[in-house]
Amino acid sequence: MMARGWISSPKEAQLLQNLNGIQQLAESRRFKAWFLDQFGVLHDGKQPYPGAISTLEKLATTGAKMVIISNSSRRASVTMEKMKSLGFDPSLFSGAITSGELTHQYLQRRPDAWFAALGQSCIHMTWNDRGAISIEDLGLRVVENVEEAEFILAHGSEALGLSSGTVLPMKLEALEKILEQCAAKNIPMVVANPDFVTVEARALRVMPGTLAAKYEKLGGEVKWMGKPDEKIYKSAMAMAGVDAVDCIAVGDSLHHDIKGANIAGIQSAFITGGIHATELGINDFGEEADLSSVQALASKYNALPSYVLPAFIW
Repeated sequence: MMARGWISSPKEAQLLQNLNGIQQLAESRRFKAWFLDQFGVLHDGKQPYPGAISTLEKLATTGAKMVIISNSSRRASVTMEKMKSLGFDPSLFSGAITSGELTHQYLQRRPDAWFAALGQSCIHMTWNDRGAISIEDLGLRVVENVEEAEFILAHGSEALGLSSGTVLPMKLEALEKILEQCAAKNIPMVVANPDFVTVEARALRVMPGTLAAKYEKLGGEVKWMGKPDEKIYKSAMAMAGVDAVDCIAVGDSLHHDIKGANIAGIQSAFITGGIHATELGINDFGEEADLSSVQALASKYNALPSYVLPAFIW
């Protein structure tokens, strides 16, 4: 069952296709690779969404390659372990590319002039409840005094990394105070998770992208490592061995997943039951969003999905 509606932007009009599941799209074998967001699409951080595991299994039978593409600040290997612990079969995926993995690679290899100029001393914003992220093998020096810092590394939004290797839990407001000091010193920030919020057990949790947006408002320079920047999509294409024309990205964030797909020049499927559920008036899993509401919200974010689905279901 497919309904259609029109969505407009200043530059173009695009046909928006409303699907009640991915079966028709999957069985058409239109796409050789599917780039799947995890939080808000496959699981909510605590458990898989209804039907997500069986949908993946059915999609795999079509021969499509599947890559997890996530703004998680954790390494790809940690992401795959998380998927396994939630009941997903890691062998179904070609792999995972995360913001945390990209950040690690760029800090380790320093492949361009911007990263080469960063220095080694950093203010490290990380997680507490979710578990701190180790940067031991990057040769960085974590400092607590802004005067000693050459850049900010934002992995999380709950704590400040200490030189001892432990963390000091902090409220968002306290971390923002540190950002004000950093902005005054004009040091750059690398954000290893560009999401503003994420779905966690049906609630929204503030993510490092919120800190990065605050830092830009303060006049600070931010390197956003992940969606919607096209670097992460290019890495996924390389992993799957496909060109832009042969892949589709599935995600629940218009600003990150859908806009990123637009920037990378690939097709996209917007899951309405994720972080935008409240904005779209959705209360229950699998409930279909009003198409005109989706169109209005997509226009607000200047993000144009190719397809709209209530959930990642067959």
